[in-house]
Amino acid sequence: MDKRVRCHWPGEDPLYVAYHDDEWGVPEYDDRALFEKLILDGFQAGLSWITILRKRENFRQAFDDFDPVKIARYDARKHATLMQDAGIIRNRAKIEGATASAKAWLEIMENHPGGFSAFLWQFTGGKVKTNRRKPGERIPAETPESLAMSKALKKAGFKFCGPTICYAFMQAVGMVNDHHTGCFRHKQVGKRA
Repeated sequence: MDKRVRCHWPGEDPLYVAYHDDEWGVPEYDDRALFEKLILDGFQAGLSWITILRKRENFRQAFDDFDPVKIARYDARKHATLMQDAGIIRNRAKIEGATASAKAWLEIMENHPGGFSAFLWQFTGGKVKTNRRKPGERIPAETPESLAMSKALKKAGFKFCGPTICYAFMQAVGMVNDHHTGCFRHKQVGKRA
């Protein structure tokens, strides 16, 4: 039996625990992977993250493995097909938002030095911000950095990227280390930064 101390939020769900242990908070720099995570965080709005995790492989299949070049070409017919796919979250605004966001991603990739990764990481000065929250300490829903990221993404044409979504995204992709100080991952993730 695993006796390691973790953040409380994954509970005992094996999928959630694996996500916490292997992915959450690990610094990500790949442009496409960052796009995927941001789009999934947008789909998560109003839902629990475990819902998205359980559907993540379905999303990858439905959205061409989150290839922004392909998603940017989605039209009304493709959106209608996605609305019929029970394996994903069937929300028209979020589906259409993914297409708009893919177009914005392409624009950033073409015009921002360092691409999408550099565009996003600028909000933490290009490095991981390590918080030292104690177990049970309240984590903010948004920060000045997530607010600035949200504004910049919206200005660029992204959808479903409010400051709360951006902060959850920043935590997930390791821009912010919010594993609490008692969690075994806090130091491990910090060493990777």
